[in-house]
Amino acid sequence: MDAAMPAADGGEAGAAAQAPPAVVLVSAGASHSVALLEGNVLCSWGRGEDGQLGHGDAEDRLVPTVISGFDAPRITSVICGADHTTAYSEEEQQVYSWGWGDFGRLGHGNSSDVFTPQPVRALQGIKIKQMACGDSHCLAVTMGGEVQSWGRNQNGQLGLGTTEDSLLPQKIQAFEGICVKMIAAGAEHTAAVTEDGDLYGWGWGRYGNLGLGDRNDRFVPEKVSLVEGEKMVLIACGWRHTITVSSSGILYTYGWSKYGQLGHGDFEDHLFPHKVEALKDSSTSQISGGWRHTMALTSDGKLYGWGWNKFGQVGAGDSVDHCSPVQVMFPAEQKVAQVACGWRHTLAYTEKKNVFAWGRGTSGQLGHGEIVDRNKPLMIDAISPDGSGSKKLESSTAVPFTAKVWVSPSERYALVPDEKVAKPGVGTAGNGADASVPENDVKRMRVQS
Repeated sequence: MDAAMPAADGGEAGAAAQAPPAVVLVSAGASHSVALLEGNVLCSWGRGEDGQLGHGDAEDRLVPTVISGFDAPRITSVICGADHTTAYSEEEQQVYSWGWGDFGRLGHGNSSDVFTPQPVRALQGIKIKQMACGDSHCLAVTMGGEVQSWGRNQNGQLGLGTTEDSLLPQKIQAFEGICVKMIAAGAEHTAAVTEDGDLYGWGWGRYGNLGLGDRNDRFVPEKVSLVEGEKMVLIACGWRHTITVSSSGILYTYGWSKYGQLGHGDFEDHLFPHKVEALKDSSTSQISGGWRHTMALTSDGKLYGWGWNKFGQVGAGDSVDHCSPVQVMFPAEQKVAQVACGWRHTLAYTEKKNVFAWGRGTSGQLGHGEIVDRNKPLMIDAISPDGSGSKKLESSTAVPFTAKVWVSPSERYALVPDEKVAKPGVGTAGNGADASVPENDVKRMRVQS
Protein backbone atom coordinates (compact mmCIF):
# COMPACT_ATOMS: atom_id res chain seq x y z
CA MET A 1 0.00 0.00 0.00
CA ASP A 2 3.02 2.27 0.18
CA ALA A 3 2.58 3.28 -3.45
CA ALA A 4 -0.78 4.83 -2.57
CA MET A 5 0.71 7.14 0.07
CA PRO A 6 1.14 10.85 -0.76
CA ALA A 7 4.54 11.91 -2.01
CA ALA A 8 6.92 13.72 0.33
CA ASP A 9 8.14 16.19 -2.26
CA GLY A 10 7.17 17.64 -5.61
CA GLY A 11 8.47 17.26 -9.13
CA GLU A 12 8.78 14.12 -11.18
CA ALA A 13 9.99 12.06 -8.22
CA GLY A 14 6.90 13.05 -6.25
CA ALA A 15 4.60 12.17 -9.14
CA ALA A 16 6.24 8.76 -9.44
CA ALA A 17 5.83 8.13 -5.72
CA GLN A 18 2.11 8.90 -6.01
CA ALA A 19 1.53 6.48 -8.86
CA PRO A 20 -0.90 3.70 -7.91
CA PRO A 21 0.15 0.05 -7.92
CA ALA A 22 -0.38 -1.61 -11.28
CA VAL A 23 -3.68 -3.35 -11.87
CA VAL A 24 -3.63 -7.15 -11.91
CA LEU A 25 -7.29 -7.85 -12.68
CA VAL A 26 -10.75 -6.27 -12.66
CA SER A 27 -14.27 -7.62 -12.11
CA ALA A 28 -17.76 -6.13 -12.30
CA GLY A 29 -21.10 -6.96 -10.67
CA ALA A 30 -24.62 -5.63 -11.03
CA SER A 31 -23.68 -2.09 -9.97
CA HIS A 32 -20.25 -2.39 -8.37
CA SER A 33 -16.67 -2.98 -9.49
CA VAL A 34 -13.46 -4.31 -7.98
CA ALA A 35 -9.79 -4.29 -8.92
CA LEU A 36 -6.82 -6.22 -7.58
CA LEU A 37 -3.61 -4.19 -7.67
CA GLU A 38 -0.02 -5.25 -7.22
CA GLY A 39 1.08 -5.41 -3.62
CA ASN A 40 -2.10 -7.21 -2.55
CA VAL A 41 -4.17 -4.02 -2.74
CA LEU A 42 -7.90 -4.60 -3.25
CA CYS A 43 -10.12 -1.71 -4.37
CA SER A 44 -13.88 -1.48 -4.88
CA TRP A 45 -16.37 1.15 -5.96
CA GLY A 46 -19.98 1.62 -6.99
CA ARG A 47 -23.12 0.53 -5.14
CA GLY A 48 -22.52 -0.53 -1.57
CA GLU A 49 -25.97 -0.94 -0.02
CA ASP A 50 -25.55 -4.67 0.58
CA GLY A 51 -21.95 -4.61 1.73
CA GLN A 52 -20.62 -5.80 -1.64
CA LEU A 53 -17.82 -3.21 -1.54
CA GLY A 54 -16.39 -4.65 1.67
CA HIS A 55 -15.83 -1.30 3.36
CA GLY A 56 -17.85 -2.05 6.48
CA ASP A 57 -20.77 0.18 5.57
CA ALA A 58 -23.61 0.46 3.06
CA GLU A 59 -22.35 3.58 1.30
CA ASP A 60 -21.69 3.95 -2.42
CA ARG A 61 -18.18 4.86 -3.55
CA LEU A 62 -17.67 6.96 -6.69
CA VAL A 63 -13.93 6.26 -7.02
CA PRO A 64 -11.79 3.18 -6.37
CA THR A 65 -11.39 2.80 -2.61
CA VAL A 66 -8.93 0.48 -0.87
CA ILE A 67 -10.58 -2.12 1.38
CA SER A 68 -8.76 -1.33 4.61
CA GLY A 69 -8.00 -4.04 7.13
CA PHE A 70 -8.27 -6.90 4.65
CA ASP A 71 -4.77 -8.29 5.01
CA ALA A 72 -5.20 -11.77 3.55
CA PRO A 73 -1.82 -12.52 1.93
CA ARG A 74 -1.32 -13.16 -1.76
CA ILE A 75 -4.81 -12.65 -3.13
CA THR A 76 -4.83 -14.17 -6.60
CA SER A 77 -8.42 -13.62 -7.69
CA VAL A 78 -11.44 -11.48 -6.93
CA ILE A 79 -14.81 -12.06 -8.59
CA CYS A 80 -18.06 -10.09 -8.45
CA GLY A 81 -21.47 -11.66 -8.25
CA ALA A 82 -24.49 -9.47 -8.83
CA ASP A 83 -24.45 -7.93 -5.33
CA HIS A 84 -21.65 -9.80 -3.60
CA THR A 85 -17.92 -10.36 -4.00
CA THR A 86 -15.51 -13.24 -3.47
CA ALA A 87 -11.72 -13.37 -3.27
CA TYR A 88 -9.13 -16.12 -2.90
CA SER A 89 -5.90 -16.05 -0.94
CA GLU A 90 -3.51 -18.56 -2.45
CA GLU A 91 -1.13 -18.45 0.49
CA GLU A 92 -3.88 -19.10 3.04
CA GLN A 93 -5.81 -21.41 0.71
CA GLN A 94 -8.88 -19.48 1.80
CA VAL A 95 -11.92 -18.09 -0.03
CA TYR A 96 -13.46 -14.89 1.33
CA SER A 97 -16.88 -13.44 0.53
CA TRP A 98 -18.96 -10.42 1.41
CA GLY A 99 -22.12 -8.57 0.35
CA TRP A 100 -25.73 -9.67 -0.03
CA GLY A 101 -26.14 -13.06 1.62
CA ASP A 102 -29.64 -14.15 0.62
CA PHE A 103 -30.00 -17.78 -0.55
CA GLY A 104 -26.62 -18.62 1.00
CA ARG A 105 -24.61 -17.17 -1.88
CA LEU A 106 -21.77 -16.20 0.47
CA GLY A 107 -21.23 -19.79 1.58
CA HIS A 108 -21.19 -18.94 5.29
CA GLY A 109 -23.96 -21.31 6.31
CA ASN A 110 -26.65 -18.64 6.62
CA SER A 111 -28.39 -15.94 4.57
CA SER A 112 -26.99 -12.89 6.34
CA ASP A 113 -25.48 -9.90 4.60
CA VAL A 114 -21.79 -9.31 5.39
CA PHE A 115 -20.13 -5.89 5.08
CA THR A 116 -16.46 -6.87 5.35
CA PRO A 117 -14.59 -9.85 3.84
CA GLN A 118 -15.22 -13.03 5.81
CA PRO A 119 -13.66 -16.48 5.27
CA VAL A 120 -15.71 -19.27 3.73
CA ARG A 121 -14.64 -21.79 6.34
CA ALA A 122 -16.02 -24.79 4.45
CA LEU A 123 -13.40 -24.19 1.74
CA GLN A 124 -10.42 -23.54 4.03
CA GLY A 125 -7.32 -25.44 2.99
CA ILE A 126 -8.61 -26.27 -0.49
CA LYS A 127 -6.46 -25.17 -3.41
CA ILE A 128 -8.71 -23.27 -5.79
CA LYS A 129 -7.98 -22.99 -9.50
CA GLN A 130 -10.86 -20.74 -10.51
CA MET A 131 -14.10 -19.27 -9.15
CA ALA A 132 -17.32 -18.03 -10.74
CA CYS A 133 -20.19 -15.98 -9.36
CA GLY A 134 -23.61 -15.63 -10.92
CA ASP A 135 -26.58 -13.63 -9.77
CA SER A 136 -27.19 -15.66 -6.62
CA HIS A 137 -24.89 -18.68 -6.77
CA CYS A 138 -21.17 -19.37 -6.76
CA LEU A 139 -18.82 -22.15 -7.78
CA ALA A 140 -15.17 -23.00 -7.29
CA VAL A 141 -12.94 -25.38 -9.25
CA THR A 142 -10.20 -27.04 -7.23
CA MET A 143 -6.71 -27.71 -8.54
CA GLY A 144 -7.77 -31.34 -8.87
CA GLY A 145 -10.66 -30.42 -11.16
CA GLU A 146 -13.49 -30.93 -8.67
CA VAL A 147 -16.32 -28.38 -8.47
CA GLN A 148 -17.93 -26.97 -5.34
CA SER A 149 -21.17 -24.96 -5.61
CA TRP A 150 -23.39 -23.00 -3.22
CA GLY A 151 -26.18 -20.44 -3.10
CA ARG A 152 -29.49 -20.28 -4.92
CA ASN A 153 -30.64 -23.41 -6.71
CA GLN A 154 -34.26 -22.98 -7.75
CA ASN A 155 -33.48 -24.17 -11.28
CA GLY A 156 -30.76 -26.67 -10.48
CA GLN A 157 -27.91 -24.27 -11.23
CA LEU A 158 -25.79 -25.79 -8.45
CA GLY A 159 -25.66 -29.10 -10.33
CA LEU A 160 -26.44 -31.12 -7.20
CA GLY A 161 -29.49 -32.93 -8.59
CA THR A 162 -31.97 -30.94 -6.50
CA THR A 163 -33.62 -27.52 -6.50
CA GLU A 164 -32.87 -26.74 -2.86
CA ASP A 165 -30.59 -23.82 -2.03
CA SER A 166 -27.29 -24.62 -0.36
CA LEU A 167 -25.95 -22.38 2.41
CA LEU A 168 -22.58 -24.14 2.28
CA PRO A 169 -20.35 -25.32 -0.58
CA GLN A 170 -21.12 -28.83 -1.83
CA LYS A 171 -19.18 -31.01 -4.24
CA ILE A 172 -20.89 -31.68 -7.58
CA GLN A 173 -20.91 -35.47 -7.59
CA ALA A 174 -21.82 -35.67 -11.29
CA PHE A 175 -18.25 -34.62 -12.15
CA GLU A 176 -16.73 -37.60 -10.33
CA GLY A 177 -13.87 -38.83 -12.53
CA ILE A 178 -14.09 -35.75 -14.78
CA CYS A 179 -11.46 -33.02 -14.47
CA VAL A 180 -13.08 -29.61 -14.87
CA LYS A 181 -10.93 -26.80 -16.22
CA MET A 182 -13.19 -23.73 -16.02
CA ILE A 183 -16.69 -22.78 -14.92
CA ALA A 184 -19.02 -19.84 -15.56
CA ALA A 185 -22.23 -18.74 -13.85
CA GLY A 186 -25.18 -16.82 -15.29
CA ALA A 187 -28.28 -15.64 -13.51
CA GLU A 188 -29.74 -19.11 -13.06
CA HIS A 189 -27.57 -21.39 -15.16
CA THR A 190 -24.02 -22.69 -15.13
CA ALA A 191 -21.56 -23.92 -17.75
CA ALA A 192 -18.19 -25.66 -17.64
CA VAL A 193 -15.39 -26.88 -19.85
CA THR A 194 -13.25 -29.87 -18.93
CA GLU A 195 -9.55 -30.47 -19.39
CA ASP A 196 -10.53 -32.76 -22.28
CA GLY A 197 -12.33 -29.86 -24.01
CA ASP A 198 -15.87 -31.04 -23.34
CA LEU A 199 -18.63 -28.52 -22.71
CA TYR A 200 -21.33 -28.92 -20.04
CA GLY A 201 -24.45 -26.98 -19.08
CA TRP A 202 -27.02 -27.13 -16.27
CA GLY A 203 -29.62 -25.06 -14.47
CA TRP A 204 -32.21 -22.82 -16.11
CA GLY A 205 -32.47 -23.49 -19.84
CA ARG A 206 -35.54 -21.74 -21.18
CA TYR A 207 -33.68 -19.82 -23.90
CA GLY A 208 -31.38 -22.64 -24.97
CA ASN A 209 -28.60 -21.22 -22.84
CA LEU A 210 -27.47 -24.72 -21.81
CA GLY A 211 -26.64 -25.55 -25.43
CA LEU A 212 -28.47 -28.88 -25.25
CA GLY A 213 -30.91 -28.28 -28.10
CA ASP A 214 -34.00 -27.66 -25.98
CA ARG A 215 -35.43 -25.22 -23.45
CA ASN A 216 -35.51 -27.52 -20.45
CA ASP A 217 -33.82 -27.13 -17.08
CA ARG A 218 -31.13 -29.57 -15.97
CA PHE A 219 -30.41 -30.34 -12.32
CA VAL A 220 -27.04 -31.99 -13.00
CA PRO A 221 -24.33 -31.17 -15.56
CA GLU A 222 -25.03 -32.55 -19.02
CA LYS A 223 -22.54 -32.72 -21.86
CA VAL A 224 -23.15 -30.50 -24.89
CA SER A 225 -22.69 -32.14 -28.28
CA LEU A 226 -19.30 -31.42 -29.75
CA VAL A 227 -19.25 -28.44 -32.09
CA GLU A 228 -17.66 -29.46 -35.39
CA GLY A 229 -15.27 -31.63 -33.42
CA GLU A 230 -13.86 -28.59 -31.61
CA LYS A 231 -12.45 -28.79 -28.09
CA MET A 232 -13.48 -25.89 -25.84
CA VAL A 233 -11.02 -24.00 -23.66
CA LEU A 234 -12.91 -20.91 -22.40
CA ILE A 235 -16.41 -20.42 -21.01
CA ALA A 236 -18.42 -17.39 -19.86
CA CYS A 237 -22.07 -16.72 -19.10
CA GLY A 238 -24.24 -13.70 -19.51
CA TRP A 239 -27.50 -13.41 -17.66
CA ARG A 240 -29.26 -15.89 -19.94
CA HIS A 241 -26.72 -16.63 -22.64
CA THR A 242 -23.45 -18.54 -22.86
CA ILE A 243 -20.15 -17.87 -24.63
CA THR A 244 -17.38 -20.36 -25.34
CA VAL A 245 -14.10 -20.43 -27.26
CA SER A 246 -12.47 -23.42 -28.92
CA SER A 247 -8.81 -24.40 -28.82
CA SER A 248 -8.44 -22.85 -32.28
CA GLY A 249 -9.74 -19.48 -31.01
CA ILE A 250 -13.19 -19.74 -32.62
CA LEU A 251 -15.98 -18.00 -30.70
CA TYR A 252 -19.38 -19.63 -30.16
CA THR A 253 -22.49 -18.29 -28.41
CA TYR A 254 -25.92 -19.68 -27.60
CA GLY A 255 -29.06 -18.94 -25.62
CA TRP A 256 -31.03 -15.72 -25.31
CA SER A 257 -30.61 -13.13 -28.05
CA LYS A 258 -33.47 -10.70 -27.63
CA TYR A 259 -30.98 -7.82 -27.63
CA GLY A 260 -28.49 -9.29 -30.09
CA GLN A 261 -26.18 -10.49 -27.33
CA LEU A 262 -25.23 -13.62 -29.30
CA GLY A 263 -23.62 -11.53 -32.03
CA HIS A 264 -25.05 -13.46 -35.00
CA GLY A 265 -26.48 -10.45 -36.80
CA ASP A 266 -30.04 -11.15 -35.66
CA PHE A 267 -32.17 -11.38 -32.52
CA GLU A 268 -32.88 -15.11 -32.64
CA ASP A 269 -32.21 -17.51 -29.79
CA HIS A 270 -29.87 -20.43 -30.48
CA LEU A 271 -30.30 -23.74 -28.67
CA PHE A 272 -26.88 -25.09 -29.68
CA PRO A 273 -23.46 -23.38 -29.74
CA HIS A 274 -23.32 -21.27 -32.89
CA LYS A 275 -20.17 -19.77 -34.42
CA VAL A 276 -19.90 -15.97 -34.40
CA GLU A 277 -19.12 -15.56 -38.08
CA ALA A 278 -18.14 -11.90 -37.79
CA LEU A 279 -15.06 -12.90 -35.75
CA LYS A 280 -14.23 -16.17 -37.52
CA ASP A 281 -10.95 -14.74 -38.84
CA SER A 282 -9.86 -13.56 -35.40
CA SER A 283 -8.51 -15.64 -32.55
CA THR A 284 -10.52 -14.92 -29.39
CA SER A 285 -8.40 -14.97 -26.23
CA GLN A 286 -10.88 -13.78 -23.59
CA ILE A 287 -14.66 -13.47 -23.19
CA SER A 288 -17.11 -11.91 -20.75
CA GLY A 289 -20.89 -11.82 -20.52
CA GLY A 290 -23.00 -9.03 -19.06
CA TRP A 291 -26.67 -8.91 -18.26
CA ARG A 292 -27.58 -8.65 -21.95
CA HIS A 293 -24.30 -7.78 -23.65
CA THR A 294 -21.10 -9.60 -24.58
CA MET A 295 -17.45 -8.66 -24.93
CA ALA A 296 -14.67 -10.56 -26.68
CA LEU A 297 -10.95 -9.83 -26.68
CA THR A 298 -8.83 -11.05 -29.59
CA SER A 299 -5.24 -12.23 -29.40
CA ASP A 300 -4.03 -9.00 -31.03
CA GLY A 301 -5.49 -6.89 -28.20
CA LYS A 302 -8.64 -5.69 -29.97
CA LEU A 303 -11.89 -5.56 -28.01
CA TYR A 304 -15.33 -6.17 -29.52
CA GLY A 305 -18.75 -5.71 -27.95
CA TRP A 306 -22.37 -6.36 -28.88
CA GLY A 307 -25.87 -6.73 -27.44
CA TRP A 308 -27.97 -4.50 -25.21
CA ASN A 309 -26.55 -0.98 -25.24
CA LYS A 310 -29.12 1.25 -23.59
CA PHE A 311 -26.51 2.76 -21.28
CA GLY A 312 -23.54 2.56 -23.66
CA GLN A 313 -22.18 -0.64 -22.11
CA VAL A 314 -21.08 -2.01 -25.50
CA GLY A 315 -18.66 0.92 -25.76
CA ALA A 316 -19.45 1.82 -29.36
CA GLY A 317 -20.14 5.50 -28.67
CA ASP A 318 -23.91 5.20 -29.00
CA SER A 319 -26.91 3.75 -27.17
CA VAL A 320 -28.17 1.50 -29.96
CA ASP A 321 -28.33 -2.29 -29.51
CA HIS A 322 -25.81 -4.12 -31.69
CA CYS A 323 -26.49 -7.66 -32.92
CA SER A 324 -23.03 -8.00 -34.48
CA PRO A 325 -19.59 -7.33 -32.92
CA VAL A 326 -18.41 -3.71 -32.93
CA GLN A 327 -14.82 -2.81 -32.16
CA VAL A 328 -14.33 -0.70 -29.04
CA MET A 329 -11.77 2.03 -29.57
CA PHE A 330 -9.22 3.17 -26.99
CA PRO A 331 -6.96 6.26 -26.86
CA ALA A 332 -3.68 5.87 -28.73
CA GLU A 333 -4.86 2.45 -29.92
CA GLN A 334 -3.94 0.85 -26.62
CA LYS A 335 -4.18 -2.93 -26.67
CA VAL A 336 -6.56 -4.46 -24.13
CA ALA A 337 -5.25 -6.99 -21.59
CA GLN A 338 -8.47 -7.89 -19.74
CA VAL A 339 -12.21 -7.16 -19.94
CA ALA A 340 -15.02 -7.70 -17.44
CA CYS A 341 -18.75 -7.19 -17.97
CA GLY A 342 -21.08 -6.05 -15.23
CA TRP A 343 -24.84 -6.03 -15.60
CA ARG A 344 -24.93 -2.68 -17.37
CA HIS A 345 -21.33 -1.53 -17.39
CA THR A 346 -17.96 -2.78 -18.62
CA LEU A 347 -14.38 -2.55 -17.36
CA ALA A 348 -11.13 -3.12 -19.20
CA TYR A 349 -7.48 -2.52 -18.58
CA THR A 350 -4.84 -2.16 -21.26
CA GLU A 351 -1.29 -3.41 -21.68
CA LYS A 352 -0.22 0.00 -20.36
CA LYS A 353 -2.11 -0.88 -17.13
CA ASN A 354 -4.65 1.91 -17.69
CA VAL A 355 -8.17 1.01 -16.53
CA PHE A 356 -11.24 2.12 -18.49
CA ALA A 357 -14.95 1.93 -17.70
CA TRP A 358 -18.13 2.64 -19.62
CA GLY A 359 -21.88 2.03 -19.51
CA ARG A 360 -24.23 2.61 -16.57
CA GLY A 361 -22.73 4.92 -13.98
CA THR A 362 -25.50 6.05 -11.66
CA SER A 363 -24.13 4.17 -8.64
CA GLY A 364 -20.54 5.25 -9.23
CA GLN A 365 -19.59 1.85 -10.66
CA LEU A 366 -17.51 3.47 -13.42
CA GLY A 367 -15.09 4.90 -10.85
CA HIS A 368 -14.92 8.35 -12.45
CA GLY A 369 -16.09 10.26 -9.38
CA GLU A 370 -19.47 11.01 -10.91
CA ILE A 371 -22.83 9.34 -11.45
CA VAL A 372 -23.32 9.61 -15.21
CA ASP A 373 -23.43 7.01 -17.97
CA ARG A 374 -20.67 6.76 -20.59
CA ASN A 375 -21.04 5.20 -24.04
CA LYS A 376 -17.34 4.78 -24.76
CA PRO A 377 -14.28 3.95 -22.64
CA LEU A 378 -13.15 6.61 -20.17
CA MET A 379 -10.03 6.17 -18.09
CA ILE A 380 -10.32 5.67 -14.32
CA ASP A 381 -7.69 8.18 -13.25
CA ALA A 382 -7.17 6.90 -9.72
CA ILE A 383 -5.81 3.50 -10.78
CA SER A 384 -4.31 4.35 -14.19
CA PRO A 385 -0.66 5.42 -14.61
CA ASP A 386 -1.63 7.75 -17.47
CA GLY A 387 -4.57 9.26 -15.57
CA SER A 388 -4.63 12.93 -14.66
CA GLY A 389 -4.86 14.38 -11.17
CA SER A 390 -3.89 12.96 -7.79
CA LYS A 391 -2.94 9.30 -7.60
CA LYS A 392 -3.60 8.90 -3.89
CA LEU A 393 -6.12 6.11 -3.48
CA GLU A 394 -9.05 6.55 -1.14
CA SER A 395 -9.28 4.07 1.75
CA SER A 396 -12.12 2.73 3.87
CA THR A 397 -12.69 4.75 7.02
CA ALA A 398 -15.97 3.33 8.32
CA VAL A 399 -16.16 1.22 11.43
CA PRO A 400 -16.92 -2.30 10.15
CA PHE A 401 -20.37 -3.69 10.73
CA THR A 402 -20.66 -6.78 12.88
CA ALA A 403 -20.50 -9.68 10.47
CA LYS A 404 -23.01 -12.49 10.15
CA VAL A 405 -25.99 -10.78 11.75
CA TRP A 406 -29.00 -13.02 11.17
CA VAL A 407 -31.72 -11.58 8.98
CA SER A 408 -35.03 -13.41 9.17
CA PRO A 409 -36.63 -14.63 5.92
CA SER A 410 -39.50 -12.16 6.31
CA GLU A 411 -37.03 -9.27 6.33
CA ARG A 412 -34.89 -10.33 3.42
CA TYR A 413 -34.70 -8.15 0.38
CA ALA A 414 -36.60 -8.55 -2.84
CA LEU A 415 -35.77 -7.12 -6.25
CA VAL A 416 -38.31 -4.71 -7.63
CA PRO A 417 -38.14 -2.53 -10.72
CA ASP A 418 -37.92 1.20 -10.09
CA GLU A 419 -40.18 1.83 -13.05
CA LYS A 420 -42.76 -0.17 -14.96
CA VAL A 421 -41.47 -2.86 -17.25
CA ALA A 422 -42.31 -2.70 -20.91
CA LYS A 423 -44.66 -5.38 -22.13
CA PRO A 424 -43.07 -8.23 -24.07
CA GLY A 425 -42.45 -7.31 -27.66
CA VAL A 426 -42.99 -3.59 -27.11
CA GLY A 427 -40.06 -1.44 -28.13
CA THR A 428 -37.58 -4.30 -28.34
CA ALA A 429 -36.48 -6.61 -31.08
CA GLY A 430 -36.26 -10.36 -30.82
CA ASN A 431 -38.28 -13.31 -29.70
CA GLY A 432 -37.80 -13.46 -25.95
CA ALA A 433 -40.53 -12.89 -23.39
CA ASP A 434 -38.95 -10.85 -20.65
CA ALA A 435 -41.74 -9.23 -18.71
CA SER A 436 -40.26 -10.18 -15.36
CA VAL A 437 -36.98 -8.38 -15.95
CA PRO A 438 -36.67 -4.70 -15.01
CA GLU A 439 -35.38 -2.46 -17.79
CA ASN A 440 -33.53 -0.13 -15.46
CA ASP A 441 -31.70 -0.33 -12.16
CA VAL A 442 -33.48 -2.20 -9.42
CA LYS A 443 -34.01 -0.97 -5.90
CA ARG A 444 -33.98 -3.07 -2.80
CA MET A 445 -36.89 -3.04 -0.40
CA ARG A 446 -37.77 -5.13 2.61
CA VAL A 447 -40.54 -7.64 2.10
CA GLN A 448 -43.21 -7.47 4.75
CA SER A 449 -44.49 -10.83 5.97
